[in-house]
Amino acid sequence: MMIGGEVKTKAKVDYEAVARQVYKDIGYDDRLDIVVHIAEQSPDIAMGVDTGGAGDQGIMYGYATDETKEFMPIGTVYAHALARQLEKLRRDNTLPWLRPDGKTQVTITDGKVVTALTSTQHLESVSQEEIRAGMVEHLFKPILGLPAQAGSIEGVEILVNPTGKFVQGGFEADAGLTGRKIMVDSYGGLIPHGGGAFSGKEGMKVDRSASYMCRFVAKNLVANGYGKKVITTVAYAIGRAEPVMVAAYNDDGKDLSDIVKKNFDFKPRAIIERLGLTRPIFKETAAYGHFGVEGRSWEKIEKI
Repeated sequence: MMIGGEVKTKAKVDYEAVARQVYKDIGYDDRLDIVVHIAEQSPDIAMGVDTGGAGDQGIMYGYATDETKEFMPIGTVYAHALARQLEKLRRDNTLPWLRPDGKTQVTITDGKVVTALTSTQHLESVSQEEIRAGMVEHLFKPILGLPAQAGSIEGVEILVNPTGKFVQGGFEADAGLTGRKIMVDSYGGLIPHGGGAFSGKEGMKVDRSASYMCRFVAKNLVANGYGKKVITTVAYAIGRAEPVMVAAYNDDGKDLSDIVKKNFDFKPRAIIERLGLTRPIFKETAAYGHFGVEGRSWEKIEKI
């Protein structure tokens, strides 16, 4: 594992110890070499950020839809639910042959699941037939067997470990980079993305904080009846506090930008304060997406 980046802090952190504990908590027991290279923040960047300016330039987007109670696209909701269930089946020993690495994918047509896929790491001793049977019974049926699916998985193409084997996983098999799955972390590719990862960044980095704020705004616009679907977007110049652009539109193409500007402050420090982004809340966002999870400050519904 390579831990790299820049920080501005007086805290003394044992980065390697933290990483090893998280690695263990996830469920890995393989030998792991860790290289730490943490540097001080660039003074050129700090010159603008310390005065309240954005930590970088860029465009961020947010989205909400009324198609699910989470105000998220139904495919994203199902994919994250499958991933959480996959972990639960391993941790509670329902399927003792499961290992920590795994992924899910769902395809939606006309609001219904047509294909559902999981690739899950497993012990060498278990057969693919047993894995498939376990996944259908304990993963796909409970999660996809919802009212929208008429209580069954009939008509849904189920794919389990399409390569035929998944014994080697985690660090041993793959180079997983922080922020690599930016679409999975957001809305499943249904709306544009500015390209900046969320994880590994604090609030002055607007890739994270402004994306959270855009989601907060979009969800509140939908919840307050301004549209069935809403997309919000904001753009920044590095070192400047005021965004260079704020806009929002609903599914009918109605411009909601004036409502947004009247009710929401997109300056980085204002976002940090409104959403409480100085709290140690980011660890849990490293899995199963950043949006649609109850209890997170950017998911709170307020009266507009």
